[in-house]
Amino acid sequence: MEELPESAPARPLDRRAELSEFLRTRRARLKPEDVGLPDFGRRRRVPGLRREELAQLAGVSVAYYTRLEQGNGRNVSVEVLDSIARALRLTDAEHAHLTHLAKGKQHKRKASARPQQVRGSLRQLLDTMDGVPAYVVGRRAEILAWNRMAAALFGDWEQLPVAERNWARLVFLHPDYHDLFVDWEQKAIDIVCALRMDAGCYPDDPRLSALVGELSVKSADFRRLWATHDVKEKSHGVKRLHHPLVGELSLNFESFRLPDDSDQSLLTYHAEPGSPSADGLRLLASWGRDAARVVPST
Repeated sequence: MEELPESAPARPLDRRAELSEFLRTRRARLKPEDVGLPDFGRRRRVPGLRREELAQLAGVSVAYYTRLEQGNGRNVSVEVLDSIARALRLTDAEHAHLTHLAKGKQHKRKASARPQQVRGSLRQLLDTMDGVPAYVVGRRAEILAWNRMAAALFGDWEQLPVAERNWARLVFLHPDYHDLFVDWEQKAIDIVCALRMDAGCYPDDPRLSALVGELSVKSADFRRLWATHDVKEKSHGVKRLHHPLVGELSLNFESFRLPDDSDQSLLTYHAEPGSPSADGLRLLASWGRDAARVVPST
């Protein structure tokens, strides 16, 4: 199996800084009325809840919460994290991210160094999904395996260097993908949110740090979205594409985390039966490999 080349050394992401900024940005998005606190109309120097208000809601001292928001989460208990997550109205994905940042595990750091392998039987499954665009994505938004229909829909990834087979690089650094996604902004947000989740799990991953650093230098859009510290997981939804061969497509997607490797997900796309998008997918299937060359990947 072809593997990614070793990247140049990169500074690991600062877990303390990540924890601090995540808590600060989550607190800033809440208003007193959002959490049932009185707002006496006094002008606030900073947006959102004050630290003392958040500490009150979470049932901890102001000093304790302040230390946590300054990035000192080493000895925080799971129970306290749960209370803070409830006070901040965190989603399940945000709650998991907070826990990873505050209580990182050694085995996660070791796992980040292992090359990502796609099981042979899973590759065979991709090939049998005739007419259904499908691919496997792993850590750092790396595209690990795909079938013929995914290539017809998204481009001939086989022609790319292995390091470029990455959704973050494609969306932020390749203009053609800006045109491919009708709602490019949402696609970009989804990718950044996924990278943020990876950063919480694997802050010492040098390839992830190098990727974030490169994108931050080369893309103002990435810098803007990365600064929000948003995290979320999307297991299903609708993607609208403007394919240069068959025009606009509205496709339902499903994302399945692999039970034996939670860092890998299988994504599939399908159209509503009898819809113009279903006709478009059939046309792409009839073009075969020639359709893959229509979406530039370089």
